[in-house]
Amino acid sequence: MMGYMIILGAFTLVGGLLSGKLKSTFNKYGKVALRNGMTGREVAEAMLSHYGIHDVKVVAGRGQLTDHYNPLTKTIALSEPVYGSNSISAAAVAAHECGHAVQHATAYKALKMRSALVPVVNFSSKAQQFLFMGMMMGLGGGLLSGNLMLILLSATFGATAAFSLITLPVEFDASKRALAWLDETNVTQGEEYDGAKDALWWAAMTYVGSALSALAMFLYFFFQLMGKE
Repeated sequence: MMGYMIILGAFTLVGGLLSGKLKSTFNKYGKVALRNGMTGREVAEAMLSHYGIHDVKVVAGRGQLTDHYNPLTKTIALSEPVYGSNSISAAAVAAHECGHAVQHATAYKALKMRSALVPVVNFSSKAQQFLFMGMMMGLGGGLLSGNLMLILLSATFGATAAFSLITLPVEFDASKRALAWLDETNVTQGEEYDGAKDALWWAAMTYVGSALSALAMFLYFFFQLMGKE
């Protein structure tokens, strides 16, 4: 377990640093207004209209950096600093979430794969909690002894790693679509575009950090299992 704790601590630190950089970058460009004055909601609605997507609603969400696209309800929820703001950050985030809506409308394969893995990764996350709780309570004997525990941990962390890795092309592609649209339509120009690109880059890096963490966890338990074979 010492190896697990070291990996967990290292990637928790990395994740914290990336999250801090994302927040500082978002705040930096959140203070710079677009020349055209468009709010996050207006940017999202304009991009959806551009791609002929008329069955997705843009709604106001709560919190900060909680923006997301829900393919089940076909809604784009924009957080408070994005929905009514006319900043560069708001435009970047709104366009990125619309990128997911465009992926959904065009049946982007990676998005479909990630959606299919959601029930699996949710189950795996809950299973990991029970497994670690069992280990902490000294339930290593009996059913959760020896290789069985490592098999279960390898399987659940494998599912988490698979989900995190397939998330990367989904997020990078959404940002690519967002930036292309922002540039082609001149919603962002010059330094505005550079700011939007910078903000989305650091957002993507948080997903890279999460994917590396999940992969490291899986490999740790997998090699522990292989060492006992």
